[in-house]
Amino acid sequence: MIPAMRKSQLAVIALVVWLCIIIAFIILSGRVDLEIFFVLWLIGILVIVELIDTRFSQARYLQYMKYLIAIGIVIFGGIVAQKVLEILNR
Repeated sequence: MIPAMRKSQLAVIALVVWLCIIIAFIILSGRVDLEIFFVLWLIGILVIVELIDTRFSQARYLQYMKYLIAIGIVIFGGIVAQKVLEILNR
């Protein structure tokens, strides 16, 4: 009998599958862009955390993932600011 998987294990599996899909499409497109990869990774982790988050209690691994998301949002803001500055300098 297969033991039940914990939510943390499901989150890791879902994130790995999402990243493999992203990498496959990036390779197929022939255009490797780390900014696009980062944004798609951030979207994936946001969706996964939203789906496994519980309403009344929060596991320790979700707290760490939310810290990771916060860092990702700060980096995303930096990417957006850089792109805006590139547009303004043209």
